[in-house]
Amino acid sequence: MDLDSFFVSVERLLDTSLNGKPVIIGGLGPRSVVSSCSYEARKYGVHSAMPMLQARGLCPEAIIIEGSMKQYSYYSGLVTSLVREAAPIVEKASIDEFYLDISGMDRFFGAWKWSQELKKRILKETGLPISFALSTSKTVSKIGTGQAKPNGQLFIEEGNEKSFLAPLSIQKIPMIGAKTFSYLQKIGLSKIADIQALEKSYCTELLGKQGSYLWNKANGIDFSPVEPYHEQKSISSETTFETDILDLRLIHDLLTSISEKLAFSIRKQNKLTGCVSIKIRYAGFETHTQQISIPYTAADHEIIEAAHLLFSQHYQKGRSIRLIGLKLSDLISGSYQIRLFDVKPEIHDLYKTMDDIRIKFGSKAIHRATSVGRKRH
Repeated sequence: MDLDSFFVSVERLLDTSLNGKPVIIGGLGPRSVVSSCSYEARKYGVHSAMPMLQARGLCPEAIIIEGSMKQYSYYSGLVTSLVREAAPIVEKASIDEFYLDISGMDRFFGAWKWSQELKKRILKETGLPISFALSTSKTVSKIGTGQAKPNGQLFIEEGNEKSFLAPLSIQKIPMIGAKTFSYLQKIGLSKIADIQALEKSYCTELLGKQGSYLWNKANGIDFSPVEPYHEQKSISSETTFETDILDLRLIHDLLTSISEKLAFSIRKQNKLTGCVSIKIRYAGFETHTQQISIPYTAADHEIIEAAHLLFSQHYQKGRSIRLIGLKLSDLISGSYQIRLFDVKPEIHDLYKTMDDIRIKFGSKAIHRATSVGRKRH
């Protein structure tokens, strides 16, 4: 299941005057890119990840909206709750995309009818249009959902996977990039049917392991299960002090350092976090944990702000601290760049530069001055 033009749909819930008009979601800065766009804007050639200046040139009458990850996270949560309440196994692939394993539902209600009813319920209770495709594998369902959009549904019955995929472009196969597609076109392969006609061994000779992957997907072969916890869902770090401390400034500096480290880690994994948790262990080993939900992000400053807020709200004044820890959870895959929703696009450039330095020279090569810490006497 995949929410249709999710960011645009949310904006239209909040402002119905946007209905039927070309809408582009993205940053307002000169280096910003398109995060999402309405189907009306796509008719002009606008698409996600396109430079905003180019998008404006293609569709000058488009309404440009900066976007609010806070709002998008809220509505994503509403849909997630409905899906998880209904389906036995759910994998949240991104902020607006879900895989559902409903094996066995046909014995009681009918998998196709059940899926249609869930789609109707989501639209009724959230106002958000969603498309889905029902099939025997994740790959076929993902491709089918793309074909069903907008606000559509497809049923690819068992045994019809190859015939469904055959006329589609190879670009429809997940993880096939522009470079690989260009190479395949040059050797006369552009449709999925072209791959289906080849021997698997030949595909492997052409592209190595990727060739084997491509051949399997083209033939509708995908045994990967829907697993809610198959990906890392949280990341954490904590520090135990040699002696219990009361230096709150040191604690705040340490939280800043931990936040930086964890934010850098999830950015490398192309992930976003929707929940920040703090762990405080006092002298005597009494331990408390608290968490706060935040708009999906991978930005240092937003995670640091949440960490400091949690500590300020829940620290018991006057008590010595033995351990402090931080955890980022509710992780989802996401390539939504920081600058899409930030008034200052230079913040994105700063993080990118810092990350490049860390990747090249080590994770400790650059950091905020406040995260250096101070010697305790």
